Amino acid sequence: MQPLAQRLRPRTLADVCGQRHLLGEGQVFRRTLEAAEKTGSLPNMIFYGPSGVGKTTVAGIIAAGSGMRLHRINATTASTADIRSVLNEIGTLQGSGGLLLYLDEIQYFNKRQQQSLLECIEEGDVTLIASTTENPYFYIYNALLSRCTVFEFKSLTPDDIADGLRRAVARLNEEDDQPLAVDEDALACLADTAGGDLRKALGNLEFAAAAASPENGTRRVTLDMARQVGRRTAMRYDKQGDDHYDIVSAYQKSMRGSDPDAALHYLARLLEAGDLPSACRRLMVTACEDVGLAWPQIIPIVKAAVDAAQMLGLPEARLPLADAVVLVATAPKSNSAHDAINAAVADVQAGKSGPIPRWLQNKHFDGEDAAVKGQHYLYPHDWPDHWVKQEYLPESLRGVSYYHFGQNKTEQAAEAYWKRIKNRGDTLP
Repeated sequence: MQPLAQRLRPRTLADVCGQRHLLGEGQVFRRTLEAAEKTGSLPNMIFYGPSGVGKTTVAGIIAAGSGMRLHRINATTASTADIRSVLNEIGTLQGSGGLLLYLDEIQYFNKRQQQSLLECIEEGDVTLIASTTENPYFYIYNALLSRCTVFEFKSLTPDDIADGLRRAVARLNEEDDQPLAVDEDALACLADTAGGDLRKALGNLEFAAAAASPENGTRRVTLDMARQVGRRTAMRYDKQGDDHYDIVSAYQKSMRGSDPDAALHYLARLLEAGDLPSACRRLMVTACEDVGLAWPQIIPIVKAAVDAAQMLGLPEARLPLADAVVLVATAPKSNSAHDAINAAVADVQAGKSGPIPRWLQNKHFDGEDAAVKGQHYLYPHDWPDHWVKQEYLPESLRGVSYYHFGQNKTEQAAEAYWKRIKNRGDTLP
C-alpha cells in the first residue's frame, strides 16, 4: 500500500537519479561517504535543495551504511523535548556505531531548538544530517552552520526523471499481472511536467497507470493521459520560500534587462500561482527604478494598468499587466533617480545633515542676538527663467552632488536646458 515513490526509494548511491555533481565517480561528496563506511566516522552535513530530488533518500542510504543508530525527526512537528529524548540515548551507545540524527525541514526549528544540538555535535556524540528546502544561510543558526558542511541538491533534469520513470514502469510490471506500457511521448510529458521533482512524476505515473484501461491485455498510458495528470503540477511556488523570491527576482530583472519574453514568462508563473500582489508590486517598482526619468510618463501608465488588474482580478488581470510588462521591458532605461536617492539616504544615515540654511527656513523671529536679521530668501519666480543661483544644501554638504543626468533623450534634454539657464548672468528683474 506504500506510494510508488516509497517502494522505489533507492538502496544504494548508484541507484539515485541525478545529483551527479555530488554522487558522480570521483566527486568529493561520494568519496567522503565511501571512506566513512570504512571508518565509521561521518561529518555533520546539511542537505539543501527543493523537494523530491533525493535528500531524504541519500540520508537513508548513508545511515544504512554507517552502522549507526538512526533517529529521524521532522522539524515541522518535533519539539525540543523530542531532541532531548534522542540525546538521552547517548549513554546507551557503548560498543555501537554511534547515533545519527536525521533532521528533516530544519528551517522550522527556531534558534533555541537549533542551539540545543550544539553541545552533542561539538563533542561528537551525535552526527547530524539535516535537510532544508530553504537557503540554509538565511534559516540556520550560524553556530550550527559553522559545524556542518552544506551540500546543494539540484532539481532533476527531464532525462533524470525519465530514467526514474522507466525504472518505475519496470517495477509496476513486476508487481502486476497485467503489463503496463507507457508511450514514449507520454513518458517525456510526465518528465517535463514534474518541475524537477521525481516524487511528483512518480505520483503522476501511478495515477495514470491506475486509470489506464486494458487493451489486448496491456494497460497503456497515452500522451493525453500524461497531460491530464501533469497539468499545473510542474511549478514550484511557496509565497514564503526561495522559489517565490527567485521568480519575482527573475521577473524584475527581465524587465530591467529589456527582455519582454522572459518578463512575460515570469509574469505567467506568478499569475498561475495566484500571486497578483507580487506581480503588481514588482511591476510598479521596476517602472520607477529602472525606467524612471528616461520616460517618467510611464509611471502613471503602469499605475493605471495595475489598478485595472486589481479591479478585474484573475484571470483577466493578465491583460493589463501583460501590456504594462511589455511596455516597461521595451522602454528606455535610467536608474539615475534611484542612485541619487540612495546616495542621499546614505549620507543622512551616516549623520551628514547640518542646520537648514536660514534663507530656506520657515519665516520666524530672529533672536535679539542674531548678527544678521531677516530670512533673505531669493524667490526664483522673480528672476528670468524662474531660477536664481542660491545654496539649498546645509553648509556641511555644500557642493555635494547626488543626481547625475542619465544618458537618454529625456534627461539629456533636461541637462541641456539647465546648462543654458545656469550659464546666463544673474540680474535682478
